[in-house]
Amino acid sequence: MHQFEMVSLEELVSDDHAYRRFMSVFDFSEIRPLIEVIERSACYKGYGAFCLFLCCLLQYLEDLSDRDLERFMRENNAAKWFSGFSLTCRTPDHTVFCKFRQRLGAKRLSEIFSILREQLKSRGVMNEVFTFVDASTLISKANLWEERDAAKQRKYDKLNNEVLPQVANDKQARIGSKGKNKFWYGFKKHVSVDMQSGLINKVAITPANVTDANGFKHVCPKQGAAYADKGYCVEPSTRHAKRRNVHLCAITKNNMKGKNKDKDRWLSGIRAPYERVFSKDNKRARYVGVAKNQFAAFMQAITFNMKRLVVIDSLPCPTA
Repeated sequence: MHQFEMVSLEELVSDDHAYRRFMSVFDFSEIRPLIEVIERSACYKGYGAFCLFLCCLLQYLEDLSDRDLERFMRENNAAKWFSGFSLTCRTPDHTVFCKFRQRLGAKRLSEIFSILREQLKSRGVMNEVFTFVDASTLISKANLWEERDAAKQRKYDKLNNEVLPQVANDKQARIGSKGKNKFWYGFKKHVSVDMQSGLINKVAITPANVTDANGFKHVCPKQGAAYADKGYCVEPSTRHAKRRNVHLCAITKNNMKGKNKDKDRWLSGIRAPYERVFSKDNKRARYVGVAKNQFAAFMQAITFNMKRLVVIDSLPCPTA
């Protein structure tokens, strides 16, 4: 004789599960209309756009590929609960996730990121009094030997940023450098971090040959002071900071007049704790092109803030 027991998905996810805490850090109802509007012009095999957005959040929370996410959604009950699927509901395959990301796009995701950021500001968790600014490398998937051979076939003398877009798979990637010895092919990720909470405030992707100073305009705060390294002490950064009424606290280069070593050592000490934002960053570009990698950067920033907020909320309140 068979015995049956009625079990709901809500009961299978424990009260202290991490996904429950992740779901509570933001008010997702505010961004839901912005996501569901794309359902009018696209078909996702019956899956709701908001459910697919939550699936994408899980993808970046767990660092999964599309095929890994397909299996994860099929086998993990907590993932089904987080994304709004029932226990017996059939979950999407990997092709649905790809089509949804293309339809959502980096522009709409930037609006979503802005709404979630304003929620943090309204709660007093994030402000722009003191901001940490820096840039990191994103290495594009490329085989420069094949591109070098293609350049030789076209009788190009050098493989540089003028030739690469004509022979490379990623037409928007460029060769960047840090100092005289470090070179990479791909993109650069510019990030500003709120120093009160350690949350990511702004993020931008540019080709690798864009200098830190020129990329500062994409992540410059609207007020307060910005703490930056030597790459930001030159004209483009200072001009944009002045335009925003931001006090730029950048470490000066060794060959600059009026360099104060004690002050720069103090600035380095202030910046050091916030380098953790980049400590575990994946240095490989996830996609081809600026727009797709910008999409990934926004999703990584949202999920980073979710994880950080869980830590902040669990910290004991300081006693008076």
